[in-house]
Amino acid sequence: MADGVAMMDEAVKAREERRLTYPFGEPPASGQAVTVAPGVLWMRLAMPIALNHINVYAVREGEGWVLIDTGLDLAATRDEWDTLLSGPLGGMPVTRVICTHMHPDHIGLAGWLCGRFAAPLLMTRLEYVTARMLLADTGQPAPEDGAVFYRAAGWDGAQVEGYRTGYGQFGRVVSPMPSGFVRMREGDRLSIGGDDWRVVVGEGHSPEHACLWRESDGVVLGGDQILPKISSNVSVWPTEPDADPLGDWLESLERMKSVFPNDVLVLPSHGEPFRGVQARLDALIRGHLTALRRLERTLRKPCRAVDVFSALFARPVGDGVRGMATGESLAHLNYLFRRGRAARSRDADGVDWWTAIKQGSKA
Repeated sequence: MADGVAMMDEAVKAREERRLTYPFGEPPASGQAVTVAPGVLWMRLAMPIALNHINVYAVREGEGWVLIDTGLDLAATRDEWDTLLSGPLGGMPVTRVICTHMHPDHIGLAGWLCGRFAAPLLMTRLEYVTARMLLADTGQPAPEDGAVFYRAAGWDGAQVEGYRTGYGQFGRVVSPMPSGFVRMREGDRLSIGGDDWRVVVGEGHSPEHACLWRESDGVVLGGDQILPKISSNVSVWPTEPDADPLGDWLESLERMKSVFPNDVLVLPSHGEPFRGVQARLDALIRGHLTALRRLERTLRKPCRAVDVFSALFARPVGDGVRGMATGESLAHLNYLFRRGRAARSRDADGVDWWTAIKQGSKA
């Protein structure tokens, strides 16, 4: 999922918002579509969670459509697609399905749509393989390594038990994936409807997230890589506890500043299409750097990962987002650790304690 926990003060957020422009009015209602660029339709699917929607897009390809992202595998979402396919999409076939990355709201119905239309699935390799790996975990018992991971972060016994009982739910909202896929890579150019779309890969939110850029008129299918109003979740998970996704994320955002002109139209997976990508990339970077400085001040005394939530997040962390908040806290802690700015020690109870090494340093 995309929704990271807000890191900017509301006043700063409002100031950044004024640097973006939103060329379209109200988002499309269920079963409807809005034309946002030549041959490109914007549609919105409902989700029964706090982040209550995902934007999906269709690009005209001859007498059919290429779909970008799919929504969750829910009966209501399948019904929404039936309405879209017979309505705004005119009953024409789906020729290809492109998934920007492997999170359930983006790939949930990829297998269903590909099977229905005998259409190929396009993804980057790491996203496809990771999705297949997570699907294989569905219904399996939780590995003990995961319990160790969350205990080290400061979870109590009941919270660790909640991890165990909730493990392996990925496949409950993801239909079986196609057994094969067409690989997208950084720099590839996909021909869709006679136009070239350049693949621009980002890391950090997911392993190998693909954006698509139609350079001829500056349209960017941004997925979760560049969202206008929220910051994407950047987390460490039990499968790679020493990972540095925040470092990957910041490097990706800096690289995209050198790639995208400021006047591109970004079509995000959440929120509304917008212009002002350079300001938004700056704001996303600045938000994390500010959070890192607050975190270093907090680490003047030893803390567990769960103790630093208030330094990073602008709203309380409840049980529903505890896993993402813990993962994002660890992403920031690992970032400092990798750069010699924080130390970590594990006590006799298996809990990790973090302390700052260099205070007041620049991120």
